[in-house]
Amino acid sequence: MRERIQRLTDNLSRTIVGKKDAIRLVLVSLLSGGHALLEDVPGVGKTLLAKSLARSIDGRFQRIQCTPDLLPSDITGTNIWNQRTGEFTFLPGPVFANVLLTDEINRATPRTQSALLEVMEEKQVTVDGVSRTVESPFFVIATQNPVEYQGTFPLPEAQMDRFALSFSLGYPTETEELQMLQQNQTGLKAEALEPCLSLVEVLELQQKCTQVKLEPSIQQYIVNLVRATRQDEEITLGVSPRGAVVLQKATQALAFLEGRDYVLPDDVKFLVPHVLSHRMIAAGGRRTEAIVERLLRSVPIP
Repeated sequence: MRERIQRLTDNLSRTIVGKKDAIRLVLVSLLSGGHALLEDVPGVGKTLLAKSLARSIDGRFQRIQCTPDLLPSDITGTNIWNQRTGEFTFLPGPVFANVLLTDEINRATPRTQSALLEVMEEKQVTVDGVSRTVESPFFVIATQNPVEYQGTFPLPEAQMDRFALSFSLGYPTETEELQMLQQNQTGLKAEALEPCLSLVEVLELQQKCTQVKLEPSIQQYIVNLVRATRQDEEITLGVSPRGAVVLQKATQALAFLEGRDYVLPDDVKFLVPHVLSHRMIAAGGRRTEAIVERLLRSVPIP
């Protein structure tokens, strides 16, 4: 299993230069069965990361560019009249993919955003009363620009809670940016990557992650952190029970990526800012990331 994970990590590192933590986090999202929200400025490699991942697992990649005039049927698909057969035929939307990139999700209207809720949680879409299951694995990477908010529709808490992890790629260092230019000169693109895992193997890895052991003290640590967000005076909306479940699954996936069959407190500490921060609302518009860091220092480590 470690060889398969290493092949996948090395493959992504060929196109995503110097972003080891981002690669780990996106793989944690995938292997834990969740979805990822990337909050970053344009041009740092979010689309490249999604395309490289889809290529590496030999999966189907689809991209949705969200705009205010995007309709729910543009995402889920619609029925069209077939004059030859004399009946309606279903035309699948872009959600019928293995890796779906939803670019600038906060530019879509709330009605269109809600069309993603069922498919992200239930792995199915319902069109004209008929439910259709999407392919497995199904992984959504949504992006939003944290700087430009004009003409956007902020994601409601219910939809933010659907994302397992939230993180950013950030700007590269000087050395990484130079390496990126040299690599770009050779013409290496995501389409040139060779698949190193099959979709069946990805499902197998997801199942293996659920078998990673958690000591009762680690589970109590997760519960203490989640409950601390509901009791803090600076937080108006604490983390839901779903957040605790997602954090546990994410720690199992991270431990598996690191080649262990057991979870450490350090796994929890590394993932807490990425799993809990976007599930909270702080009083006075404060940054939830800073509050999470304070809670990590105050909650005893097992």
